[in-house]
Amino acid sequence: MNHPLGELRALRTDDGSLSLHSAHFGEAFHSSAGALAEAKAKFVRPAELERFSQADELKVLDVCFGLGYNSAALMSALPESRPPRMLWWGLELDQRPLTKALKHRPFRDLWPPAVLNRLEQLQRTASWRDSAGQGTMAWGDARLNLQALPSSCRPDLVLLDAFSPSRCPQLWTEEFLSGLADRLRPGGRLLTYSRAAAVRSSLRRAGLELRSLLPAPRQRIEWSSGTLAAKQSGKGRLAAEGPGWTALSFMEEEHLQTRASVPYRDPEGDGDADRIRRRRELEQESCDLESTSAWQRRWR
Repeated sequence: MNHPLGELRALRTDDGSLSLHSAHFGEAFHSSAGALAEAKAKFVRPAELERFSQADELKVLDVCFGLGYNSAALMSALPESRPPRMLWWGLELDQRPLTKALKHRPFRDLWPPAVLNRLEQLQRTASWRDSAGQGTMAWGDARLNLQALPSSCRPDLVLLDAFSPSRCPQLWTEEFLSGLADRLRPGGRLLTYSRAAAVRSSLRRAGLELRSLLPAPRQRIEWSSGTLAAKQSGKGRLAAEGPGWTALSFMEEEHLQTRASVPYRDPEGDGDADRIRRRRELEQESCDLESTSAWQRRWR
């Protein structure tokens, strides 16, 4: 029987790690440069885990958990002795990617036993618990499940790894991104591979500071490899440069003044991809912002 979310086809990325291609979304789950390399460069390094000591709780919200690379890499990077206690929440529509990954021996071999045990618990029971923390997965539409998360879900880190905005606009809308920003603790960081102007402009309107992520190893060097969006705290603003990130360039700032910055909108919270895309296209046609093609010609 055909699955409503289509076929998932296994891929081997350039660093040897497993990824999948979704027929439904028409995209791979990861950069061809490497699923594991991408997780480390875009979600672990700019998280600056050394900020958290044994006395701290580290709260993490993983949006679009997929095969589990981002959270597993983050967990694996914590010190084995005296790590912070982790409180973790995950949002994911499709249970198959994790199931497929756990059947793949090289994927299993990537992780320490404690992390692998957490992944196996998530697959079986949608939760995990051990001496170093606990976590809960909410399977289904992330828009609905975000609203249903407990008030204690005030993450230090949001890992946002949905399919691209053009393919899955439901999880890149002004409303959904604002909901994620509202959840962040002061000083919290949202990390994503997306550099889309529509995404960045929504995150900035939600009150977050923006930084540009640097490329992962083996990844083609481009003008940006993703976005770090931080909520200000009493300790002051985020440094302009840090491990894995730098300030937005003048070119990137200009990008946020073009029609590409018109946001995806889903005020009812239940729009399908076509309706959300069409709403944005109509807004782009009627706005007086500079065309994205003019910006591209200027900076080519």
